[in-house]
Amino acid sequence: MNTPPPSPVTERADGSTVRIGALVPLARPGWIEAGQHLLAGLELAVNDVNEAGGIVGRPLELVVRDTAADPQRAVAAVEELARLGVAALAGEYHSVVARAAATRADALGLPYLCSSAVLDALTEQPTDWVARLSPPQSRGWQVYADFLLSAGHSRIAVAAQPSVYWASGTRILRDHLAPRGGTVIELDMSALTPAAVCDALVDHRATALLLLVGHPEPAVPIVKSVRRDRRLTEILIGAPAGQPEFAEWAALLADDGTAVPFLRYLPERLTPLGARVETALRERLGEAPSFVAFEGYDTVTVLAEVLRSHGADRARIAASWPRLAVEGTRGQIQFARTPGISVWQWASAPVQVVDRDPAEPDRLRILHAS
Repeated sequence: MNTPPPSPVTERADGSTVRIGALVPLARPGWIEAGQHLLAGLELAVNDVNEAGGIVGRPLELVVRDTAADPQRAVAAVEELARLGVAALAGEYHSVVARAAATRADALGLPYLCSSAVLDALTEQPTDWVARLSPPQSRGWQVYADFLLSAGHSRIAVAAQPSVYWASGTRILRDHLAPRGGTVIELDMSALTPAAVCDALVDHRATALLLLVGHPEPAVPIVKSVRRDRRLTEILIGAPAGQPEFAEWAALLADDGTAVPFLRYLPERLTPLGARVETALRERLGEAPSFVAFEGYDTVTVLAEVLRSHGADRARIAASWPRLAVEGTRGQIQFARTPGISVWQWASAPVQVVDRDPAEPDRLRILHAS
């Protein structure tokens, strides 16, 4: 582990709070709805920790910074939170933003538990300062590729925008599908209109279209255009990055947004803790909680256990990742080194492929699981 600068966080007996910094996208162009669910989970867990006595009698405090999906803004937030003396960082949803935050946290010697971002390479070099709850993109998207093959789809078109995250997803799909007889056709959404996408799908005889694009633009117009094209009535529309998870998708697309498979990181059954948390999150959000809200809750649950056991010293927190075993909302959380992943990883995080039921759009159907 790299030698960090001296930590400003030391054990105190004056009753002051223990602070965790939270990175959350709460403004455009960030995915605001995902950020709201992530924050709801983080905040609920902090409340539960404090109601149970806090961290050895000291209140746990969440210091929230809005990243707005901007990597540079996230880096500035990490630096500010480090100066403020937080014991650790939590959160973030957008992978490119989390990568920037993780790289800076590693350089500063600030422990960071990433909640939701999946990009495999969160840091360029292996680090002990960063751990992650969400499964790496390579695992989740390979599960999605297996689902496509099992459903009879081997000619897959991807409508993609320029991005490290989307390019990584395309590469994972191609590398996994090609040895199994699958073909990935790339459609550059910086050059194509939704109508042109429909023509390309017909020309390439694709049986599935994956949306590797932002939401609501251009994802929603693409879905509407494909659904209305009589040549494409049999095509599967998929969204591995999870755009249909949130209520805004259903509100904007109604029936057109059903039967669009996406990745979700929940088990078939929540733990007893998870069932209780689900009820509380539903009340807090006014809607069904997404998997992102559970990731937020689990993040604070893990950090609270670390703080109780090892105190608020940053180096001791970072050294604790491989020794943890914490019961979360979705199973027991333990971190290990995973081949090709530079951070401590929860290797057994659940992965599902689900969609919205056309007969009952508010109900999610499990189509495939790993």
